[in-house]
Amino acid sequence: MGKKIRAGIIGTGNISGIYFQNGSRFDSMEIVACADLNVERAKAKAAEHGVRGCSVEELLAADDIDMVINLTIPQAHASVNIQALEAGKHVYVEKPLSVTREEGRQVLETAAKRGLLVGGAPDTFLGGGIQTCVKLIEDGWIGTPIGATAFMMSGGHESWHPDPEFYYKKGGGPMFDMGPYYLTALVAMLGPISRVTGSARASFPERTITSEPKRGQTIQVDVPTHVAGILDFAAGPIGTLLTSFDTKGGSQLPRIEVYGSAGTLLVPDPNTFGGPVLVRRAGAKEWSEIPLTHGNADNARGIGAADMAEAILTGRPHRANGELAFHVLEAMHGFHDASEQGVHYKMTSSCERPAPMPLR
Repeated sequence: MGKKIRAGIIGTGNISGIYFQNGSRFDSMEIVACADLNVERAKAKAAEHGVRGCSVEELLAADDIDMVINLTIPQAHASVNIQALEAGKHVYVEKPLSVTREEGRQVLETAAKRGLLVGGAPDTFLGGGIQTCVKLIEDGWIGTPIGATAFMMSGGHESWHPDPEFYYKKGGGPMFDMGPYYLTALVAMLGPISRVTGSARASFPERTITSEPKRGQTIQVDVPTHVAGILDFAAGPIGTLLTSFDTKGGSQLPRIEVYGSAGTLLVPDPNTFGGPVLVRRAGAKEWSEIPLTHGNADNARGIGAADMAEAILTGRPHRANGELAFHVLEAMHGFHDASEQGVHYKMTSSCERPAPMPLR
């Protein structure tokens, strides 16, 4: 592929490092600039990676930027997405697509009106681990999918993150921080969700930071930090999803298991790109590890943006697309709504299962 989509990063915090690192590995895009509200930080990051550093306004006005990779904090996702689209640039955003459903719809409507593409993280489902699981399900290794369980159990980010407060504010919490990885993987394997229900609570109204440099500072918790949900998939399977920042003693639960009429599939951590992938078919006495059928099993973060760049160049659909990101966003809100209202939440959105990646 000769031509490349020229991308500019907005938001040069922790997550930007891996995007810069992987920016040169993909044939479809190249990162040429970065921006941040803190222009000096953007210029320092730019010097580190050999690109141009500038203000957000300068990046959005630049003629040599085709696509914005939005790595700002969740509360800024929607506004930056819309600014980029209105500046005539495609946009790929870290999860979640936006904080609210209303903002998410506005992002998709703006993109449609402008004839531009929107994509969104996570893209870990495009790695060798989840893609191998998708193939095993499609090839009938576990028969007809019946159900799934998924668990993200953590003690919270205040013990390690340098600035953890936003994880406990609107747009944060375990469901909105880590739920996208699990829900996106489940949709990639089992298809769209028709309804959800669940229970949620904030177990600790205040958290104390034990990491540097803000050790000893307290955080007021504004969002649920323990969420137990049930999902009905449109194709029939029923899933269980538990996300928590409140398991101070740890957990030994599996990340994801998918149950079928002829066996069980043990799915790797959806926050990674690799394996292991294990299958135990009906009648078997032991689990069997399946060699990965697809590549990108290392830390390939950014592959979703690169896949979208290739879609821009070729006209094909992209996999980590805005409709998928919005469907996941709606489901996450649905768990919270169901808990508050004591109901099943019926999904208003749907999406296509993303096309499998090519075999390696």
